[in-house]
Parts: sequence; C-alpha cells; structure tokens
Amino acid sequence: MSITDRFNQFVGKTRYVVSRIFIHLQGNEVAPLLGILNQNARMAVDTDGDMEVMGECLVNTCEGILQYKTYWQSASNEGDVFWNEADAGDFVTELFTDSGQRYLSQPDFEEEEVAENTPLSLPVTDNIIVMIIVAFEGELSELETDLADMEALTDALKALINLNYKQNYRAIAIHFSPARLGERLTSDQIIINFPELIPL
Repeated sequence: MSITDRFNQFVGKTRYVVSRIFIHLQGNEVAPLLGILNQNARMAVDTDGDMEVMGECLVNTCEGILQYKTYWQSASNEGDVFWNEADAGDFVTELFTDSGQRYLSQPDFEEEEVAENTPLSLPVTDNIIVMIIVAFEGELSELETDLADMEALTDALKALINLNYKQNYRAIAIHFSPARLGERLTSDQIIINFPELIPL
C-alpha cells in the first residue's frame, strides 16, 4: 500500500477500485458460452441494469468462463484506485464506452424474427472475447494484480463471484465479441482490435 493509500485510509476515505478484464476463449466448443452471455445481456437490458440482476449476470458469466477454462487463450487487465467516487465513475464510463465500441461487441435484440432466406445453420465462432468491468469499494488483492496468468485469472474470477455476495459493487458491465449469433471473430481481427491480450 502506498503512502497516499495509507493516509487516505487513516482519514477514513472510501477506496474505490475500477477494473477491466479481457478474456479470450478459443475452440470449437466455446459457442454455448455465447448463449449464456446473450441471456445475461437480455436480463440486464430488461431490468435496465438493476445492480442485483447485474450481480447475477456477473456470477453467471464468471461461472461460465471458469467452466470453459480449457479454452482460455489469452487475457489482460487494467484498473485504477480512486478516493473520489466521481473520478471512479468517470473511469467506469470511459472503460464502458471503449468496451462497447470494440469490434463486433454490439448485441441486437431487435431482430427477433428470422427472415425467410436465413440459413438454417449459422456459422459458429470459435473465438469469444469477454470484457468485464467492475467498480467496488475496498480492496481485492486477487483483482489488483496481473491477470495474464491461468492461476491468477482463476482466482480473480472466483473473487468476483464472492464479492457479489458481499454487495460491495458500485458498477458492473459485461461486453463480449462477437455479440450476435452468426458473427465470427477471426484471429487476425483479434490481433487488430484487441492488441492488449497476452497469451496465457
């Protein structure tokens, strides 16, 4: 802990952590995870981002990613500590906007009806990138470290699940690419659009 952190803790200031994790899964069997992610996204939209529901979505997402651990390919993370809630909120907004603008990361819940000329089988992606943004009060050593490591990433996802039950979250956002069925994310597109990823 830095001198600034110690001082702020001493004077009773609230510590806010904002973190974003990128996880890239690759393999022919990862497509079902896209179903879990889309279901969570729909829940989040239907409840207008209610924090309790977002917490459930985060738990579902982390559990799904842990279930597909065999297919983890690369990861990275970034974050910062704030002692001012407004500054933390600004950083969440910045990360949220960036994640939402990432390649193929926009779901489309409007197109419910299947057009007559739609093929019966859509191409299945073998690459999925999940972007998790969280903001919470306090500290979490499992998250405040380099997560481009299988063991560290496993511990971080489990810690995110546990933190939900302590109700310390101030913000949760989950983005993923590709976000629509039938869209495919190639290895070249990943290199171009997600340069921060580090092989696990």
